[in-house]
Amino acid sequence: MKWNIKAAISTSIAIAIGIIVLIGSFIKIPVLVSLREVFLHWAVILSALALVIGILNLGYVHVRKISTQATGDIYSVILLLSMGLTFLAVGFFGPTGEVSQWLYNNVIFPIEASLLGVIAVVLLYACIRLFRRGITLFSVVFISTTLVVLLGSVSIMGLQIPGLSGSDGIRALLIQIPVVGGARGILIGVALGAMATGLRVLMGADRPYNG
Repeated sequence: MKWNIKAAISTSIAIAIGIIVLIGSFIKIPVLVSLREVFLHWAVILSALALVIGILNLGYVHVRKISTQATGDIYSVILLLSMGLTFLAVGFFGPTGEVSQWLYNNVIFPIEASLLGVIAVVLLYACIRLFRRGITLFSVVFISTTLVVLLGSVSIMGLQIPGLSGSDGIRALLIQIPVVGGARGILIGVALGAMATGLRVLMGADRPYNG
């Protein structure tokens, strides 16, 4: 019985706050607008607190991994040292300070570029796998699009392939029309999914806050 009362209270609070935020977004009643602002500020604070808890949990997990001398603990040491140095640099010099910008330009940016390079290798590997399975219309379209985007993004021995790169090239045309259209479709799907999830929470169908 105690669990049912707890679930009913948490469900009522979640539904009430959700309705106030929803109504305050469309109907400009001063009381509802003020409450909406307060609840949104609370949500931002809770999100920041969740981020801090996640960082502390990450550190705790890797400290335990180092203390137990688990396999790959050297990577945990590197992660903790990097995280500590980053916090110190940003804390003393600010996020736009010279040291923070140096870390971003010489550490974070090269890592991101390396990840993009890995994505290019994965795309090429996927093309090879598609060829091995047989040539179909889908595989031809996928391989052609991948090659056009990759060759239009980089130069070969300092030379640009005419018609691929540039603002009027095939790569720009692919990015501006089908890629942007697909990205907008994904964003619309995400928005519809978020709306459906929010409505289910407001109606009490989903109760992720029961704990």
